Amino acid sequence: MLNISDNKTKLQSLNRYATVKNLENRPHYKILNKIIAGVSIVGIVILFLPWTQNVSGTGAVTTLKPNQRPQSIQSVISGRIEKWYVQEGDFVNKGDTILFISEIKEEYMDPNLVKNTKNQVNAKKQSVQSYNSKVNTLSTQIQSIENEKELKLEQAKNKIKQSLLKIKSDSMDLVAVKTQIKIANTQYNRSLQLNKEGLKPLTDVEDKRLKLQEVEAKIITQENKLLSSKNEYINSKVETNRIVAEYSEKVSKAQSDQFTALSNKFDTEAQVDKLENQYANYSIRNGMYYIKAAQNGYINRALQSGIGETIKEGTAIATIMPSQYDIAVETYVNPIDLPLIQKGEKVRVWFDGWPTIVFSGWPDMSYGTFGGEVVAIENFISENGKYRVLIAPDKNEDKWPKQISIGSGAQTIALLDTVPIWFEIWRTLNGFPPNYYKQTSKTVKEKK
Repeated sequence: MLNISDNKTKLQSLNRYATVKNLENRPHYKILNKIIAGVSIVGIVILFLPWTQNVSGTGAVTTLKPNQRPQSIQSVISGRIEKWYVQEGDFVNKGDTILFISEIKEEYMDPNLVKNTKNQVNAKKQSVQSYNSKVNTLSTQIQSIENEKELKLEQAKNKIKQSLLKIKSDSMDLVAVKTQIKIANTQYNRSLQLNKEGLKPLTDVEDKRLKLQEVEAKIITQENKLLSSKNEYINSKVETNRIVAEYSEKVSKAQSDQFTALSNKFDTEAQVDKLENQYANYSIRNGMYYIKAAQNGYINRALQSGIGETIKEGTAIATIMPSQYDIAVETYVNPIDLPLIQKGEKVRVWFDGWPTIVFSGWPDMSYGTFGGEVVAIENFISENGKYRVLIAPDKNEDKWPKQISIGSGAQTIALLDTVPIWFEIWRTLNGFPPNYYKQTSKTVKEKK
């Protein structure tokens, strides 16, 4: 008290009351004090006891591998249900027939469709062989035309050479005739001069004149012969060009026929490939009328019923549960706890319907729980607002019970750091996350 006011009041003691004085003398008062003191001491001691932090989750029993989970058997093609070979609850082996369906599409109803398609493939293959033979024949024909062309050109070239030689010979003969004219003209002039002088008779002059006229007539004939030789040379060159044009036309026509045959051959080969594809599809489709089991398992439920009912492609017909599977648990944790979960983390699991006593903070005192190990963590949030975690049995602990079935409920606890109880109460009241737990053994191995 600051004693500022002048009014001073004194607190009166309770000891002045008789009832209070009698309380101290009662025996159960001392016992109550001892109980309160003992409970306080025990409570304080409990606050310093170790507590294992954990992340709890709820989920269900599933299988470790996707191909071991229940799956539906579907029809790849549309059809009509004709006969069932199984019933619900039956065990089937891989390849066993479950259902037989018949065709409902018009283009596949021909019973000889596969055989007819095979015959079409064989016929088209023979057409390809015929086109190959035609192409080879045309190639031989083109080669023969080329050889004949070479021979004809060689013959024409020889004729050109002969014409040139004949022109040269006629030219030389023309020069000789011109020389003879000069000589005959000189002799005629000399005889005429000698005749005037009286040294040669007139008959000699007439002989020389006749010889001169013969030589002049001969030169005209020789010039005509030379012109004829030149014309033969020109004709030989024209003949050469004609041979080249004629045989080029023949080769072009044969090559055109060859390219047409090749085009038809390639087109027929494409048709063969298409028909072979159809043949393979028809053959495979015939095998799809019998719907078979993809693996060993039990027929859980028939999704289609009756005889004569039509189904479409991809329609689920029945569900099958594989007989061999590795059990696992899928659980869901809150987003705030996701960073605390790591692959290889140890987890305690208990199942619905299995006798269990659980102390989340003292896992060693729990009963009916089984060891598990985190094998997969989903990185995308699920529809329920939590993250999915897949847990497999811990090989170092007891095996999970065989009596549990796929789909039954399960509870999980992921063990984290061990802290005092007072710290866990303080963390919970303040809304702090659990401590980040690091496995020392793994970190040491990684460092090594």
